[in-house]
Amino acid sequence: MTEQRILISGASIAGLACAYWLRKYGFAVTIVEIAPTPRQGGQAVDLRGAGRTVIERMDLLEDARSICLDQAGISWVDERGHPRAAIRSDDFDGEGFISEIEILRGDLVDLLYRELDSEVEYLFNDTITGLTQDASGVEVVFRHAPARRFDLVIGADGLHSAVRAATFGAEEQFVKPLDLYTAWFTAPAFDDLNGWYQTYNRAGGLVASVRPGRVRTESKAALSFRLRRGEMIRHNRHDRLAQVALLDERFADAGWRTPQLLEAARTSSDFSFDVMGQVDLDRWWNGRVALIGDAAACPSPLSGLGTSVALVGAYVLAGELSTGAGHVAAFEAYDRIVRPYAEGAQQLAGGTGGFAPMNDLTIRLVQASMSWATRWPMRGFMQKQFNKSTDIELPHYPRAGLNV
Repeated sequence: MTEQRILISGASIAGLACAYWLRKYGFAVTIVEIAPTPRQGGQAVDLRGAGRTVIERMDLLEDARSICLDQAGISWVDERGHPRAAIRSDDFDGEGFISEIEILRGDLVDLLYRELDSEVEYLFNDTITGLTQDASGVEVVFRHAPARRFDLVIGADGLHSAVRAATFGAEEQFVKPLDLYTAWFTAPAFDDLNGWYQTYNRAGGLVASVRPGRVRTESKAALSFRLRRGEMIRHNRHDRLAQVALLDERFADAGWRTPQLLEAARTSSDFSFDVMGQVDLDRWWNGRVALIGDAAACPSPLSGLGTSVALVGAYVLAGELSTGAGHVAAFEAYDRIVRPYAEGAQQLAGGTGGFAPMNDLTIRLVQASMSWATRWPMRGFMQKQFNKSTDIELPHYPRAGLNV
């Protein structure tokens, strides 16, 4: 039988992991990526629960451990940098806010990219601009490359998925904003972190955080703010100067390390700024097109489970396609198996208020609750949230290459 040709949009965690498994099963894989290389940079992501199991089944767990961050835990600090609450990385058996394996997103992307065989085709500096399906395939129009035909298309292109827009409809129909905006960037190292991921809250829904990087001269920072009631802002995702100006306005006189972080945001080579949101679709596939990762069911960075959802979705979708039952049966099975896991990840305990409190009283209450996180009765509540990472029974699929 002729080798099936599958196009994946997005060379990040979900897309590369899916390509890895599809190649194991004998599919011909092409990856289109709007960036000039697989996406580097970014903050730390968690390898926990079922996501860690997928990495283990890829025989990459020890490699991941070798490049993970060395972190003592997470602490909530006041304006003077004094800790008000802390959770160590080994609390909750390494499955807490700071998981046993925390790895920079770019490092995980690089690890997956290096595992793909030479027969994977890449279309960098390009993106999908049109999809037309019929009974036997998908005609794909690219911004730069000539139009081509594929048997199946997989959208692994994130919150602002071009594949989802072309196949399902406008982003506004499926992306639920969480009224939070966040900038992520690399900053110079802070010698007094001592391995701790520090988080600072300021009334008005402001959040600043900094954590050690893998390189001794770097730290990984974030500045987040919550919209006020009834407030709306419009931002151009490609206008960095306007984004930094907005951060300057929000964090003026915010205290703690924010002056240094704002300065770093102006010059960092990996600065990114975006709204936080969740994706909600009744079905993750349409005809010969399917979505995985954030494109299908983004749980938001607040969940701590975005990487697990991406890895699990990639593994199951490729595995179901490997059975040879046909793409309709494979897509249906993938949706049925992974959806409960993804929906659980999207249930944020306490909503967004605990992450970005609007007043000093709520800040103090959050800090108090975190100081009791490892003790009764908070421990049981927290453990229930962290257990979501393992709340799926992963199927086993054949490892031998198939040509289906």
